Amino acid sequence: MRPLLALRVSESDQKHGIADPLNPGKSGQTLHGSPKPLRWLSRKTSQMDSRPRPTGLRKGFLQNRMTQSHLILADQVRTLIGRCPKPENLLDAPEPPPADWEAVALNLFALQYETVPAYRLLCNARGRRPEEVRSWLEIPAVPTQAFQELEFTAIEPEARTRVFHSSGTTAQRPSRHFHHAESLALYEESLRPWFAAHLLASEAAFPQGLRPRCLALTPQPANAPHSSLVHMLEVVIQDFGGTGSGFTGRVGGDGAWELDLEATLEALESACANGIPTLVLGTAFLFVHLFDALSAQGRSFRLPAGSRVMETGGYKGRSRSLPRAELHAAIAQQLGDPKIIPEYGMSELSSQAYESGGRFQFPPWVRVRTIHPETGLDTAEGEPGILRIHDLANVWSVAALETTDLGRRHGQSFELLGRAAEAEPRGCSRMTL
Repeated sequence: MRPLLALRVSESDQKHGIADPLNPGKSGQTLHGSPKPLRWLSRKTSQMDSRPRPTGLRKGFLQNRMTQSHLILADQVRTLIGRCPKPENLLDAPEPPPADWEAVALNLFALQYETVPAYRLLCNARGRRPEEVRSWLEIPAVPTQAFQELEFTAIEPEARTRVFHSSGTTAQRPSRHFHHAESLALYEESLRPWFAAHLLASEAAFPQGLRPRCLALTPQPANAPHSSLVHMLEVVIQDFGGTGSGFTGRVGGDGAWELDLEATLEALESACANGIPTLVLGTAFLFVHLFDALSAQGRSFRLPAGSRVMETGGYKGRSRSLPRAELHAAIAQQLGDPKIIPEYGMSELSSQAYESGGRFQFPPWVRVRTIHPETGLDTAEGEPGILRIHDLANVWSVAALETTDLGRRHGQSFELLGRAAEAEPRGCSRMTL
């Protein structure tokens, strides 16, 4: 074991038994043999004495310090989220100052390097340690496929209360994004303002403060506990939904999602009769099943003025696939020409992007890059590349993720071009239990 460098510990910490003095000649060991993170965490969380004391760490000391540091970083992310104005003006809000955003990103990288063992192995293999990284652009990104094999989390097994799985074919091992109460709270705080900015923006037929009827075509949360999309829709319905909101999907005998057609048609009939703007929220696959059933019955609906549709994409063999333009034309024809807002998200992220004017955009606490698949370098703006997403709301896992999606970046917005060659099929329509 390497000797532990002197660690400044306050008298109050010693009094409460956080650390014990060591006799001369004794040694201790840090998480990876370096004292730097311990010094850093002590600076963040305790008053400093003017002189260092050698210390030994009691059980739970490092975990408690790391937990406090995660909470500190989560509060810094909340500060970035809180700088955004009210939902009706959020799209016009400036991004956080680059220095502020990068400071949080670099601090978060240092913490995740220390507390996520799988991430530390990846960073070491790439020769990227916190003391050597000077820019957020140098922070290593984790391929989303790696979440299938390794646990990229700082949450101890006994503290995990939820796990979100990626959707895909039943033969695939899903990605896993672990959560506890604190991480779920930040996830929810991240999703609310950006959802509201896109799906609840006020207009003549959708007055400010309206609580629309929200119809989710997915299964109930109790029947899809590992779906981040269903959890997101549950939060949306609880926080924004009006009378008659709910879920109209179910889980089929093979474990895949399907539409409860009777419940869906009844909900749409009630929404049209009520006259209140309605949000219909679902995957492309479920919309196709709805429209096929309506066509077979010779039926269609005309949702109240101001209604919106959020579609998340995703077919992956569960139905016939439609080009986006054809899907949107069917939505307009079958549901009375509501406003359509496509959404982009994944189980490994804590934030979502929405499309406006043909381009997706994440909230200001997220950055997007496009990477050349062979060189690993950033592509020029407007040139295609692999989407790499840096989501600061991912405090307890890893913030920098490399997807298997292709896109063209325009500033911090991007066009979604499809999946990279040989990428595994994904999409919430393929969610299985």
